[in-house]
Amino acid sequence: MANDEELLENEEDITVELELEDGSSVNCAIITILTVNEKDYIALLPMLDEEDEAFGEVWFYEYVEDPDNESAEPELKFIDDDDVYEAVSDAFEEFLDTQEFDEIIDDDAE
Repeated sequence: MANDEELLENEEDITVELELEDGSSVNCAIITILTVNEKDYIALLPMLDEEDEAFGEVWFYEYVEDPDNESAEPELKFIDDDDVYEAVSDAFEEFLDTQEFDEIIDDDAE
């Protein structure tokens, strides 16, 4: 998954349009792709108005690529297992802690 992580580090505004169950769609910024228990998960930030009740929430989905077709769109699957969701959420918190630490180190270097 290093290629996707490198892509995310090199691009500022990577987004995905996510179709919701009610048929509407939401444009989401891709925050990162995490590996938890040998599966990949994606963290998305919906680009919503501040008035929307989901404003500022991060959404997690299982991220699945077709190993036989590199040009195929990755599939995002809803996480319906509470334990898996909690593990992904914890991994995301660790990712955020790492990012904050990296910012502190970068600030000290300047």
